[in-house]
Amino acid sequence: MSIIASYMVPHPPMIVPQIGRGSEERVRKTIDAYNQVADEIAGIKPDTIIISSPHSIMYADYFHISPGKSAFGNFSGFGVPEVKFHETYDWELVERICLLANESGLAAGTLGERDASLDHGTMVPLYFIRQKYNDFNIIRIGLSGQSLYKHYELGKLIKQAISDLDRRAVYVASGDLSHKLQDYGPYGYAPEGPTYDERIMKVCSSGEFDKLFDFDEEFCDKAAECGHRSFVMMAGALDGNRVIAKELSHEDVTGVGYGICTFSVETDSAGAPVYDPEREFLRKHLNQKKSELTERYKDSDEYVRLALKSLESYILNHRKLSVSEGVSGFSDEAKTELLNKQAGAFVSIHEHGRLRGCIGTILPTCENVAQEIINNAISASTRDPRFEPIESDELPFLEVNVDVLGEPEPIDSMDELDPKRYGVIVSKGRRRGLLLPDLDGVDTVEQQVSIARQKAGIDEFEDVSLERFEVVRHI
Repeated sequence: MSIIASYMVPHPPMIVPQIGRGSEERVRKTIDAYNQVADEIAGIKPDTIIISSPHSIMYADYFHISPGKSAFGNFSGFGVPEVKFHETYDWELVERICLLANESGLAAGTLGERDASLDHGTMVPLYFIRQKYNDFNIIRIGLSGQSLYKHYELGKLIKQAISDLDRRAVYVASGDLSHKLQDYGPYGYAPEGPTYDERIMKVCSSGEFDKLFDFDEEFCDKAAECGHRSFVMMAGALDGNRVIAKELSHEDVTGVGYGICTFSVETDSAGAPVYDPEREFLRKHLNQKKSELTERYKDSDEYVRLALKSLESYILNHRKLSVSEGVSGFSDEAKTELLNKQAGAFVSIHEHGRLRGCIGTILPTCENVAQEIINNAISASTRDPRFEPIESDELPFLEVNVDVLGEPEPIDSMDELDPKRYGVIVSKGRRRGLLLPDLDGVDTVEQQVSIARQKAGIDEFEDVSLERFEVVRHI
């Protein structure tokens, strides 16, 4: 069998009547839509319901899948311990998903459970479903700090595991929308809030899951959304399937967005899901991104191409590029700059919009800037302690920048800084922290200096020496 249908649902505890005690009537449209979802699931009669929840155990670099045979939970945290759940896990399906994840190299499994209790992101959907249908097991999956692509990939593995074990299943993607829709809401207002809700409802109500990848992390953070990764994982579980998407409701009367959409998988005359290669959204998206980056680097300057040559040589062949190889084919002007100039340089690497490595030198350590870039490209791609070394299959998706640093100059106060123009070096004895200029999300001098202090391990109350520098950024 396969996934028969999927559902995008919110999880505000207040919509449980015992908790809301009448206040839930403010979101009556959401409750009515939830009951419609429960009716649909009762009509499908699934063997297993997969629930992805933002409030289950979450790690930055690992997907946690709840282990064991069963789990308990209640709403005691919301004052009603009498509303409780005892859920049986589909442990065979969990084992199959974990096996597939291990084979594919995806960091997912049952390790690291800190709390076996069911979370409210899982229990709120179950409250409504169990009013209408009870003959099912569940799987509970937490989200991760990993990329949207990894969430989609895990969804694909869930789909494969369901097929391998011939389960009849539905997927419930639990997640609220923006928490910043109204001034009177619990998190206040941000302009990104209503924009997020409008965009996500348009994407999900149309079933255009490829557009889920267009929500960058900074925008999602400013919108204070809750469920985006849950929705992306659900989309992966529907990869390659034609679906009938339908919006049931969207409300923002509490300052938090609650959206409900349904996704019914289209089937052929034999009852099998209809395959549509145009709905393999991750494959299509990555192919498009690979093509765009290939075209971009045709127009990149020699500094960036030198960094790319260096990291490709080292990652693919475990060989350090010589300077003469690196500048081969470059213009005479670029060769002159790269071979005759000395300067500190930083190589920054991003993958799918996320930092993947960044290492550099404040002052020159080599006889020319070409050697500086070659060395730092290797270090940024394989020796940044914050990340695992870059693998060969990541190369087509890397975005590389090279910052060539001007000579640092001492300054007397933060008034002489401008985070868009100058980088900063903060020093206290042997401790030294550097932050490059013109970084996304760093808009004030205070932010810039604070981050540089953190990198150096210097407390906010300690006196420091400040230096500023300019850079020439090559992209």
